[in-house]
Amino acid sequence: MEGYIYNTEIEAIDARKLAADHKGLPVKPNDITIYWVNYQFSESDNFYYIQYVDGLDVVLGEPIEFDITQVDLKENKSID
Repeated sequence: MEGYIYNTEIEAIDARKLAADHKGLPVKPNDITIYWVNYQFSESDNFYYIQYVDGLDVVLGEPIEFDITQVDLKENKSID
């Protein structure tokens, strides 16, 4: 995956806000769309991340390549 990794939720929230502010979101206080991108938490890897979308590098810098460990919920096994 290409994107951005954060050690804390606060860092991820701040990055999400920078991206939203860059896009001028929300346009109106009652808008449904309030963020351009959102963050996720990888419990298996213990980090927060934002997946790269075109133009996000203007705000957050160059993205990096990283892997996320997915867990098979039925068997609770790691999937690569």
